[in-house]
Amino acid sequence: MNFDRVLAQVTKPSRYCGNEFNVIKKEWDTAALRMVLAFPDLYEIGMSHQGLQILYHLVNRQPGWLAERVYAPDRDLEELLRAQGLPLFSLESRRPLAEFDILGITLPYELCYTNILTILDLAGMPFKATARDERFPLVLGGGPCAFHPEPVADFFDAILLGDGEEAIVEIADCVATAKAEGLGREELLHRLATIAGIYVPRFFEPRYDGAGAFAGVAPLRPGYTRVRRRVLPSLGEVPVAEAPLVPTTRIVHDRLGIEIARGCTRGCRFCQAGIIYRPVRERSPEQVLELAQRGIEATGFEEMALLSLSTGDYACLGDLLVRLMDLLVPERVSVSMPSLRVGTLTPAIMEQIRRVRKTGFTLAPEAGTDRLRQVINKGITEEDLLAATTAAFRLGWKLIKLYFMCGLPTETEEDLAAIPELAWKVLRTSPGGGRQVTVSAAVFVPKPHTVFEREPQLGIEEGLRRLHLMRDRLKGRSFSFKWHDPRQSYLEGVLCRGDRRLSAVLEAAWQGGARLDAWSDFFNLDLWRQAALGAGIDLDRYLARREPGEPLPWDHLDAGVRPEFLAEELAKAHKGEYTPDCRVHGCQGCGLCDFKTVKPVVYREADAAAMAPAVAVPSPRTGEGNGQPEKFVYRLDYARQDEARLLSHLELIQVIFRAFRRAHLPLHYSQGFNPTPKVSFGPALPLGTASLAEYLYVELTEPLGNLAMWQARLNQELPAGLTVEGVALASGDQPQRLLQGYEITLPRPPEAAAFERLLNSEQFVITVLRKGQSREIDVRPQLHHLAVRAGGVVELAMWSETGRAAVKPMELLREVLALPPQEVYGARIVKVWSREEEQQAVRTCFPAACGRFRDGSLVSARDTIPEV
Repeated sequence: MNFDRVLAQVTKPSRYCGNEFNVIKKEWDTAALRMVLAFPDLYEIGMSHQGLQILYHLVNRQPGWLAERVYAPDRDLEELLRAQGLPLFSLESRRPLAEFDILGITLPYELCYTNILTILDLAGMPFKATARDERFPLVLGGGPCAFHPEPVADFFDAILLGDGEEAIVEIADCVATAKAEGLGREELLHRLATIAGIYVPRFFEPRYDGAGAFAGVAPLRPGYTRVRRRVLPSLGEVPVAEAPLVPTTRIVHDRLGIEIARGCTRGCRFCQAGIIYRPVRERSPEQVLELAQRGIEATGFEEMALLSLSTGDYACLGDLLVRLMDLLVPERVSVSMPSLRVGTLTPAIMEQIRRVRKTGFTLAPEAGTDRLRQVINKGITEEDLLAATTAAFRLGWKLIKLYFMCGLPTETEEDLAAIPELAWKVLRTSPGGGRQVTVSAAVFVPKPHTVFEREPQLGIEEGLRRLHLMRDRLKGRSFSFKWHDPRQSYLEGVLCRGDRRLSAVLEAAWQGGARLDAWSDFFNLDLWRQAALGAGIDLDRYLARREPGEPLPWDHLDAGVRPEFLAEELAKAHKGEYTPDCRVHGCQGCGLCDFKTVKPVVYREADAAAMAPAVAVPSPRTGEGNGQPEKFVYRLDYARQDEARLLSHLELIQVIFRAFRRAHLPLHYSQGFNPTPKVSFGPALPLGTASLAEYLYVELTEPLGNLAMWQARLNQELPAGLTVEGVALASGDQPQRLLQGYEITLPRPPEAAAFERLLNSEQFVITVLRKGQSREIDVRPQLHHLAVRAGGVVELAMWSETGRAAVKPMELLREVLALPPQEVYGARIVKVWSREEEQQAVRTCFPAACGRFRDGSLVSARDTIPEV
């Protein structure tokens, strides 16, 4: 199935190409089990998600199993697929989703629920699980929202609660066996229900009383009355991807992520993650160091992030951080820690953090007063916070970011007013001017399985009032105030606390046009209100207080923590009593651990001290040291075809830079705050145009020696579609004027007479769009050659001059031939040669006229080609 014409019409085709470096493409026909893993949001978000990549590599490690990926399409692709009657496809093989055995959908957050319906609908699959039999893929869910999935439960065959590393293998094995035995869907579901952590929604039925109020969920299968969460005993027991995926486009978290610990037992009473990911299981410092070395070597990322719910609590962080910094900073790899608590920021840790680029220093006080922080069990004081910001400013940070919530239980006007007051105090810890404080705030959403799961949530108007109060008290150039839309928080609260009746609302909202609700550009609460009105459901009811003993839509799903523990913690919250961290102060009785299989896994400084010395990532000199380094300039000629032609120029630059890093090219870097490799690229290629004649110049700190070896090494590190055709020592002077030749195949042969009229004219002005603005350009001075040869292929040669606006080949042909949009998108364009201006007339060198192939190889743009 050819999707090229569709991808040529979307805004960002690189999202859908599937040619990331380290991508895994297994043989379809020999696979006994085929799974497609879906993330129900845009590629930039989904590719940043660690969980999907973990499962992707685990399944593909198994002989005979195949795992591919799909992400929610943007609106432009969705509309094009519908208009042309095409199904949504996987990235790796571009197979329709309905051809797979399993469609595994991540449930990361509530505002992606409509995207799940988009994926199912574009796959040609019925929404309801009961309407799908064994002819359709098994639809499997998992992720944080698996612990309160009732609004989407009807759409899933099975949902996994908890850690997926071990469970995904058991699930896949069960499905593969059922497939081999020819079992029906019902029998398969009964087998899946025996796997620990698997929730089969059709084996449970929601009940309502005479007034329509939720009355609980009743089990329908004997012995299957409650589903307990799956817990992975140790992070070190599961294989980790040695070669993570490297995107070809910029994503939200564009870095190597290493999970150094899972779980947090700080006990913040508002935090669902602290419940559903406990107990703490740290990765050994030796393994972290090994993963860092291998990961940077295999990816070429410029940043590595230490991931955890509370990275600062990692027991061996101090010594590990020193070793990581010593290993990576000389290689220009920064180390980030996205989740740091105020109380864990020791001077030694902050001293290490300052060795990398200092952008913003992020802290999360959550509440404005010590009293309210005691209620939520945050465990930090104002004094702790101000000490941390004082140290951060002193060590060179210029921006402090603070995160707060409003609407927390027991919050008063005094607590609310204290938020901007605290931000002012933070600013005053700065030793001088030029410092900035960014305050971000959101309405608190009481999440299921937390201490505050029965608390009410603020309505939209009250949420706006409190947010505006903060905004109005944070005026001035030194402050920036950002807030999460209370309307989105409202819908999040409804969906996370809702029951199965909301599936009808969800479906109606989707039918009405709701898509990508987590994006403010697309979010429209009115669509949801209209859908709820049509279903006779009052959305506000879901935000109301739930009384003790009142049944909850997630009661049949066991996160592992005793309900009594949550009740005890709620009582302590109202008394302002603090519950300490169990990994430091002993078991606090939450009920999760059996202290045999499920227990905290914590390493100590002695374990870090025993680590072998870090072996530096192999990399030649990068141009730093005493005096100016020598400079060696090389020209690389390369081809750009297939999926690579769908990269933008900025995306291409990132891809090339990372390939250079993986190949350990001895790059020369610019000076300044953000050094970059000294690379000069040729003219930007129009998106969708293939080329056999691209080039770049790169400055190195030492000569390359065996150029053929380096050419082969670079080609090993490039993603599909990019091929280095030649490497040569060069002067480094960029040509200012080029003549570039294109071969263009149109859906129907063009009329040569139109070209003759253009060539005989002295002026031909066309209107083009540049950076959102219309611009008129006379294309005639740029045109050197235009003809149609046998077979209807268009030959076009155009001048490209530095500093002058250029017209793209298809912009020219569109105007000359009056082509409709579909014919423009259906054209195949290849740049076949590029020549520098010479003193004498420049020759026109179309390969078809002078031999595209010479002894079976492509004629290079730098080859001597006979005059046409």
